[in-house]
Amino acid sequence: MISYAASMKMPGRERLAMTMTSILFAGALTLSTAMVPINPANAQGGETPVINPAPTVPVDEADLAPLTTRSHGISLYGDLKYGPDFHHFDYVNPDAPKGGRLVQSSIVAFDTLNPFTLKGNPASGLGLIYDSLMVASADEPYAMYGLIAHSIEVPEDRSFAIFHLDPRARFQDGSEITADDVVFSYEILINKGSPVYRQVFSQVEGAEVIDELTVKFTFKPGNNRETPMTVAGISIMPKKFWEGKDFSKTTFEIPVGSGAYRIASIEAGRSITYERVKDYWAEDFPVNRGQNNFDTVHYDTYLDMEVQRQAFLAGEYMIRSEHSSRDWNTAYDTPAVQRGDIQKEFMPDHLPSGMQAYVLNVRNPLFADRRVRRALQYGLDFQWLNRAMFYGAYSRTDSFFANSELAATGVPTGAELALLEPYRDQLPERLFTEPYKLPNFDAPNGRRDALRESMTLLNEAGWEVRDKILVNKETGQPFRFELIIRQPGLEKIALVVKSRLKQLGIDMDIRLIDTGQWVNRIQAFDFEVTTFWWTQSLTPGNEQRVFWSSEAADQPGSRNFAGIKNPVVDAMIENVASADSWEELVASTRALDRVLLWGDYVIPQWYLGGDRMVWWNIFGRPDTVPLKGMSIMRWWMDPDKAAKLQMGGN
Repeated sequence: MISYAASMKMPGRERLAMTMTSILFAGALTLSTAMVPINPANAQGGETPVINPAPTVPVDEADLAPLTTRSHGISLYGDLKYGPDFHHFDYVNPDAPKGGRLVQSSIVAFDTLNPFTLKGNPASGLGLIYDSLMVASADEPYAMYGLIAHSIEVPEDRSFAIFHLDPRARFQDGSEITADDVVFSYEILINKGSPVYRQVFSQVEGAEVIDELTVKFTFKPGNNRETPMTVAGISIMPKKFWEGKDFSKTTFEIPVGSGAYRIASIEAGRSITYERVKDYWAEDFPVNRGQNNFDTVHYDTYLDMEVQRQAFLAGEYMIRSEHSSRDWNTAYDTPAVQRGDIQKEFMPDHLPSGMQAYVLNVRNPLFADRRVRRALQYGLDFQWLNRAMFYGAYSRTDSFFANSELAATGVPTGAELALLEPYRDQLPERLFTEPYKLPNFDAPNGRRDALRESMTLLNEAGWEVRDKILVNKETGQPFRFELIIRQPGLEKIALVVKSRLKQLGIDMDIRLIDTGQWVNRIQAFDFEVTTFWWTQSLTPGNEQRVFWSSEAADQPGSRNFAGIKNPVVDAMIENVASADSWEELVASTRALDRVLLWGDYVIPQWYLGGDRMVWWNIFGRPDTVPLKGMSIMRWWMDPDKAAKLQMGGN
C-alpha cells in the first residue's frame, strides 16, 4: 500500500493514475465474482461462457489532466526564464572571489534583533540571516526559484501550494529545516508578528504538515495567482528556538537563522556584525552562486545625516546611496573622487518609482474633506524647487506607479473604464472626463490660477480668511497643522511649502524628530502630516491591501498611513490582486492609481528614476545590472584594489 503522505509527493498525473488503477482493480474484482456465472462445463472446455460486459464509464479528457504542476520555480505571468538545470542567474559573476569585510552605515539606533514585530527598531541587515522557501530573480518581473523548498506543486487555479523541502536544508545550528518549522514560521508571523503579516497573508486559509519535508498551504476562495509566491517568501525560523519565548517583545538574544549569514557580534544601538556561515548548506545552489561574497558585513549607526556623509568621505564605511541632489552636485568634489579612489555613478533603474509624498492623515477631521486636501496641493511649487534646490534632477510624481506603464494617463478607456464604470456614482465626475493634474506654477498665470482654485475649494468646504488667517466659518478654528520630518535636509523644502500655504491663510508647524521617534509615531498613526515613500514592484498585488485598504487603515503598523477608507479603492485592490494576465494587471493598476489620485490623500513630491551611488574603489561587480537594479551582495572585494587603499580587510 502507498501511504497518503507518499502519494502526495507524486506528480499529479501519477497520483491520478494510481487512483484510477485502484478503482478499476476494485471494480474488476467485483465484476469477476458477481457478474460472471460459474459453469463447471466451462472449466472442462465446454461451451463458451456468457460474460456480461462491464459498464462503460465515460471519462472527460479534462479529468486526465494533471491535478497539479510540480516545478523548480513559479512565475506570476508567462514562462520561467531559467530552466530546472540552470547554473546561476545571468546578473551575477559565478566565479566571484569570497572574502573581505563590507562596512555599511545605518541611520537607526536599533533596540531589537527581531525584525518581524511592531515593537522596537530592528538592526539593519537582519534579512541576511534568514532564507525563504524560494527566492525571486532580479531580471524577471515576478518569478521565484527553489531554495529551502527544491520544488513547488500547484493546481491550475492555485487554490493551494505544496512545497517539497530539500532534505539538505539546515539551520545555522546544524539542525534540519522541516515542514513543522515552515508551519511554525507562518503561524507565529500572523499570530505574534506585525499586523502587516495578517494583511500580507490574508488570502491564506492555513498551513499543514504533510510529512517531515512536505508542507501544504491552502488558500481562500478567489483568484490566488500571487498567493503561492507570497508564502514562498516567508522567512523560515526554527521552532525550537522560539518555543517558550515571547515573540512579540524586543530582544537582544541572538537568533538562530536559516540564511547565509549569522550575527557575530552587536553593540546595542550602535553596530552589528554578520559573518558568512562557512558550512552554509546552500552556498553552491544556483540561486546563491555569485552572491554573499563578503566574509563579514558590518553596520555602524549614525544619528546625524551630515555626520554620516562625512564618515563616508573619511573612509569609515564603503558605500552609500546619496539622496540629496545638492550634496550629489557639491559634496563630492574631493581629492578622493578626483583620484578615482571614490567612484560616483548614477544608476538608472527600470522599476516603478512609487509615491513619495507629504501624507495627509485623513483620520484627522481637518483633512476629511477631499476639497480641502485638493486645495493643499497648492502648497508645493515643484517647478521652482526643482530649479532652485534640486539642480533640475527630478521629475514630478504624478502617479502612485510613476515611471512605468502601470501609471494612469489621460482619461480612462477600454478595460480600465469598464472596471471604473460600476462605481461612477461614488467617484468624482471629472475622473471620467479629464486627466488628473497637479498645479503647474510655470504655466501662464499658473500660481494665480492655483491660488484662486484652492481658495474656492476651501470656501466650499466651510473655510474663510479672516485677518489673513484661514478659519472655520462655523467654529472660528484656525487651519493649523504639524508636519513631522526626520531628515534635516527636508526642513528647507518644508519652509518653502509653509510660505506657500501661508498665502492661503494656513499655518504649518514643522517639527524635526529623530528616526526612531518618527517610526514609532507613523506606525501608531500619531501624526497630522509627514513624508513617506511607498515603493512599488513591477507586479503589484497583495501588498496593495497593506498600503491602501480600509482594513489596513485601522491596523497599527500597516502602510495605510493616510487612513484611506474607500470602498472603491478596496474594489480596485481586489482587481489588482486577482488579475489573470499582464493586460488585466495593467488595466487594474491604472484604475487603482486613478482612484487614489483623485482622492488627493497625499501631496505628491518627485522622483529620480534610479540611484545615486558612491563607493570606495575596492569592489568588483557584475557586468550586468538586472531589471530590478543592483545589489551590493552581488559585488565582491577586489584584493588588489582593497590592498591599494588598505580597506576591506577582515
